[in-house]
Amino acid sequence: MDSLALFATASLVAGGLYWFVCILGSAEQKGKTAVQLSGGSIDREKVQDKYKQYWSFFRRPKEIETTENVPAFVDTFYNLVTDIYEWGWGQSFHFSPSIPGKSHRDCTRIHEERAVDLLGVKHGTRVLDVGCGVGGPMRAIAAHSKANVVGITINEYQVKRAKAHNKKAGLDSLCEVVCGNFLQMPFGDDSFDGAYSIEATCHAPKLEEVYREIYRVLKPGSMYVSYEWVTTELYNSDDPEHVEIIHGIERGDALPGLRSYNDIAEVARKVGFEVVNEKDLAKPPAKPWWTRLQMGRIAYWRNHIVVTVLSWLGIAPKGTVDVHKMLFVTADYLAKGGEKGIFSPMHMILCRKPEEH
Repeated sequence: MDSLALFATASLVAGGLYWFVCILGSAEQKGKTAVQLSGGSIDREKVQDKYKQYWSFFRRPKEIETTENVPAFVDTFYNLVTDIYEWGWGQSFHFSPSIPGKSHRDCTRIHEERAVDLLGVKHGTRVLDVGCGVGGPMRAIAAHSKANVVGITINEYQVKRAKAHNKKAGLDSLCEVVCGNFLQMPFGDDSFDGAYSIEATCHAPKLEEVYREIYRVLKPGSMYVSYEWVTTELYNSDDPEHVEIIHGIERGDALPGLRSYNDIAEVARKVGFEVVNEKDLAKPPAKPWWTRLQMGRIAYWRNHIVVTVLSWLGIAPKGTVDVHKMLFVTADYLAKGGEKGIFSPMHMILCRKPEEH
């Protein structure tokens, strides 16, 4: 009887450990488990070195302000974080306002569908996703609008992930993914019926450069909508706490520098856009977008234990623990920025490329 009880206990523990390490992930997680965590396109032996290289960019801040250095900076970041984002957050690497009675997944989908609804595109039109990640928004938007969505990302690993997800979702006929730099897009002039970017153009060293490229590839009369990361009117650059929070967000999210909310429309007009609407979607009556980060603290420590064990066992690459810890610290800065009202990840701007005369 003792042997039977011991066997049952051992089986229960083994099963629990298997579930905890191999199965457990966020509610939105699909297709990525803890044992599959990697460094993206980085060789597993080089993940820790690349993590150190990423932080070295911030010791030379002037280098990440120049266009030629940004692709390597952002590419390194997304090689390091893509699997962790997908495992612990979901396939849509962005925030959304909380909606009472709705799940995080539903809130995310509604936020994405709002973007394409603002564009007014029709079935069969060609739409550009600027900075598509692993394609969560792309798939939601294609399914909702039946438009043909072309996404561009600087990261080759994200291209592979997005294509796999598109095929699995049965949306590969509507969704195309291209590896490229959104500052120099491999598309012809006047080739898209609409465009959107969801929390992506914040990685550009100069917003004017990416907006100018988007303007170039849009057909005359077409619309562009963007959800921008900005500092709000409540941000005080003379307040040390405010500065620390914003710098923490920049360091942990591969940002050359956050922009002020009042710069966005000015830049859009400068490149030729007509500004149709501008609104911070994080402001009331919208419910706080950052509560998901606060609610995820227990999940973070649970996941951190998993990552630590997997690294110790040699399953996850060395450096994965450092990356996971960096993202937790950054999440804390993001939540503080939201609580204090000094940061918004969803400053919406809707623009139109004028008709040719």
